[in-house]
Amino acid sequence: MFKRAFRSQDQAQSQNRVDKAARLKKSGGSSAKEHVKAKPVNITPSPIVTLTIGREGRLFAAHEDVLSQSPFFEAACKRESLDVMNKRISLPDEEPEIFSAVLEYLYKGDYYPRLVHNRHRNSWELEDRMRTPQKPSPNPDIGGGHAGTASEAAVYLSSIGAEILRDTVIYCAADKYGLEELKRLALRKQGLQAGIDVGTILRSAQYAYANTPDSDSRLRAHYLALIIRCRKTFKRSGTMQAEMEAGGSKLFFDLFVAMCNHLDDVIDVTNGRTPKTV
Repeated sequence: MFKRAFRSQDQAQSQNRVDKAARLKKSGGSSAKEHVKAKPVNITPSPIVTLTIGREGRLFAAHEDVLSQSPFFEAACKRESLDVMNKRISLPDEEPEIFSAVLEYLYKGDYYPRLVHNRHRNSWELEDRMRTPQKPSPNPDIGGGHAGTASEAAVYLSSIGAEILRDTVIYCAADKYGLEELKRLALRKQGLQAGIDVGTILRSAQYAYANTPDSDSRLRAHYLALIIRCRKTFKRSGTMQAEMEAGGSKLFFDLFVAMCNHLDDVIDVTNGRTPKTV
């Protein structure tokens, strides 16, 4: 009887050992492999670059790999490569507010106010315009869509001593820094602005001509089309008359050519609809 009990106990222990071995085999290896530690991954953080912006020397800080999305800043960082942990870039002619928008774009892919899609209207708008009901524009002819006041859309440039449309200045900065996507974004936002006075538009157009190369016609064409489309408003403007009398700028030469081409197109369409007489 006792022999039978011991035999049953030995069989149970033997079965437990077999089951444990099977479980280890199924798990894919021995206990030694289970205790092998993974090799640590060496991730080196991107160095921080200090930027001194504007005449007052406002300080900004940004990661080098973020700044290097711009060919301009990539080259600037390489010039400062002797001191890896203490890189400094000085831009005394840049406006801090404009550089802040550029830096925001480099980190987030957009700058305030963001461009958002209005599903109800199936249109693109600026984020703060969707939340705030807009008052009727004092100059409904000037501009392209839902927009705020001129003070919101413009920025004061100390180098000029006057207000310029903010998206225009950002476009010109993006051209300087080699950021093509930012140029397209700024131009798209520019088209959503409205209610801007004639003087600000003319100053902004002249700024665009002065700060973009002749090979880049997108921003210039935007202003030419805007002036032609809203020619009645500009015709009544004393500011426009004074600027035209001053003359001497490529802006007004291009505007003259564009107006002539526009007039030719109108005449061609009219002649196409009117029967010719001999």
